[in-house]
Amino acid sequence: MFAVMSSPTAAPLRPARPKLLHPAAKPLLFVACLLPFVWLLYAAVMNQLGANPAEALIRATGDWTLRFLCIVLAVTPLRLWTKQPALARFRRMLGLFVFFYAVLHFLAYAWLDMGFDVATIARDIPKRPFALVGFLALLLLVPLAATSFNRAIKALGASRWRALHKSVYAIVLLGLLHFFWMRAAKNNFAEVAVYAMVIAVLLGWRARNAWRARRASGG
Repeated sequence: MFAVMSSPTAAPLRPARPKLLHPAAKPLLFVACLLPFVWLLYAAVMNQLGANPAEALIRATGDWTLRFLCIVLAVTPLRLWTKQPALARFRRMLGLFVFFYAVLHFLAYAWLDMGFDVATIARDIPKRPFALVGFLALLLLVPLAATSFNRAIKALGASRWRALHKSVYAIVLLGLLHFFWMRAAKNNFAEVAVYAMVIAVLLGWRARNAWRARRASGG
């Protein structure tokens, strides 16, 4: 999921470290990615989410969605900077966890704020810009999650599959805008600034690499 093209000008990659290729690496990562969900579930059951549990759950699942988006975007830069190609084998799982936490975020809103009333949800989303961009980001995630499998790559063709998964860049910007509008209601911009800086660095790195690749190819 969320394929990212590497620059042809990147330095040669060293052989992967054995730990990254260990059979337990993926299961351990899977467990680590589930820990935020386990903690939120435990906190909800044990009534440890504060005075407003509904808001805490909605906010936390949204925060983790944005964090996992940043982690996914960081895989390729880290892979090249550390010269460890095996890092790429974790990107699909991380991308699917983006979708997992995004769905949890929407379900928390639909259940705890809207009581799963479809008509109310349909009226509420278009009225509030932050809800609209967040819902749009979720819709864009659906085809990425649905095509995060080898059969999908073969069916679509590698070039079309990569083009589709580049929509992750639009998704992360929509997610950041959603986050900004959520925090703007309470004049809380400190976290927004941190995420914006991280995303700007990650997208700026890709833009620079794409520009260098075009120059190298004479485009």
